[in-house]
Amino acid sequence: MPEKVKAQNSPVLSHPWNLRSNPFLHWRFAVLTTSLFIGMLIVWTIDGCTIKSFVESWKSRKDFQLIVPPNLTQNPTNIFTESPFQVHNASNVSLKSTKPSWISLDLEPNFTSILLSRWLVPTRDSKTVDISVPDLDNQNPVELSTGKIHEFIFHAKDESDSLQYTGGDYFETELNGESWTSRPPVKDLGNGSYTVSLQVHPDFAGAYNFTMFLLFRRFEGLKFSPERFAYDKLIRRFDLKFHRKSIPSPELKICDRKADFTKFIWSGRWTRHGKNDSCQISNDGRYRCLRPEFPCPEPWCKGPLGLLESNGWVYSAHCSFKIFLPDSAWDCLRNRWIFFWGDSNHVDTIRNLLNFVLDLPNVQSVPRRFDLNFTNPKDPSQSVRITSMFNGHWNETQNYQGLNSLKNEAYRNLVKRFFQEETVPDTIISNSGLHDGVFWSTIRRFTQGAEYAASFWAEVIESVKARGLKAPEFIYRTTVATGGYARRLAFNPNKMETFNMVFLEKLREKRVISGLVDGFDMTFPWHFDNRCNDGVHYGRAPLKMRWRDGQIGHQYFVDLMLAHVLLNALCAT
Repeated sequence: MPEKVKAQNSPVLSHPWNLRSNPFLHWRFAVLTTSLFIGMLIVWTIDGCTIKSFVESWKSRKDFQLIVPPNLTQNPTNIFTESPFQVHNASNVSLKSTKPSWISLDLEPNFTSILLSRWLVPTRDSKTVDISVPDLDNQNPVELSTGKIHEFIFHAKDESDSLQYTGGDYFETELNGESWTSRPPVKDLGNGSYTVSLQVHPDFAGAYNFTMFLLFRRFEGLKFSPERFAYDKLIRRFDLKFHRKSIPSPELKICDRKADFTKFIWSGRWTRHGKNDSCQISNDGRYRCLRPEFPCPEPWCKGPLGLLESNGWVYSAHCSFKIFLPDSAWDCLRNRWIFFWGDSNHVDTIRNLLNFVLDLPNVQSVPRRFDLNFTNPKDPSQSVRITSMFNGHWNETQNYQGLNSLKNEAYRNLVKRFFQEETVPDTIISNSGLHDGVFWSTIRRFTQGAEYAASFWAEVIESVKARGLKAPEFIYRTTVATGGYARRLAFNPNKMETFNMVFLEKLREKRVISGLVDGFDMTFPWHFDNRCNDGVHYGRAPLKMRWRDGQIGHQYFVDLMLAHVLLNALCAT
């Protein structure tokens, strides 16, 4: 209610008895009373729906503001003015700085607690079946400029075409051009509205397809058995044309510093710089489409692109990466000890690192658990010790325990033993693993498992420091985006991306992590089918046999790119 105001210097109000002694004032009072009564009758005849709409609008806005993450980077006046669903022309949003930059994301403070609180918010029974993208729905094609970050807001809608007021839907996005493929990041605003950001470098101006899939609704991908809840529908496909404008291009440098790997969420892209349409699979299952020395144009990578056997594709993020020749790779790893702790995707990456990068073709396979020294066949003075400790289960022949494997005392002691020698590993490369998606029944229980695992590694690293030794650096490699049929299963992308963020937050809280390689972002553009994966692995050994998608052979270059990115992280100064 408004504050009551005390009148000053008013003879009428300061002497109320004057109302009784002045007939003229009695007449004015009667007129005022009658007018007030008639006015109230008019107000009562107003349609009650108008008042109710106002109250509901105010209430919705207030509820929304309570659940917005605290580090929302968008300008609130661009989203909430007059109505929480008012849309502004996002394609005209100006950058915060005149200097062009790449799309940049970061892990939200208190990610886990915010996620849990939002998951518990009561919701209506209706579920999302469609979206509204006001700035794109009525344009065909959509004309955009290169270089600039274009941010669009969209709204979830239910079966009755009504707007949703809660978030939690999981959208898969894909931006495809002739020589470009990326995942435009989606941000959940928590009130049924989302933003998506698009960006294309001026070197790749042209026609694009932008597709949006709704894979899960209302956090259902995080359930223990999510397959029956999968929606998995294509809900939008836009034709875009990116035109080159006379504005500076975003800068892209080689990732050659440790600081380049302290960014905890990547938003990269795959670009193509060569192509051989007549390329055929060889008898050993490999795709040698470009000559090995085929160069990669700067700034997209540095080194011989042909070694990736990707028919011209290469990955870059906020910085680009060096493609290593065997000699430079051995120079980097000389006399070092690398400790891998993760799932079977680590096993694939290690084998591909040995076969393709370090030029050890005789290493046909490596087991889940091993500790071996490998020597440069051209220079016996160069060797590297690699230890692989499978964390899918404390028993290396079994599966589906994930981080819970650390609850086994014998397994914990086995891991600790490697850090109790006279020398200790130089680097730990870890991931949470797909097995966690099967084991943990709720996100709350996984959070407890992640807390325990982060504490375990903090204890291990502190024990090394207590002995006066240099502590190993800890690189977290995010879990891959499962592909094709596996997108709907217990280790679906919705759950794996969330588990990545939870474990990452716990590692950061315990001050364990020193660097990150985003395997999830790297694999996501190739996860819609099984051409580059068998559902859960991107680095299976080349083989000229029928693959899961019915074709002969498969593409293995995504994991090979991951091996080179890991080398960039290991060799950074």
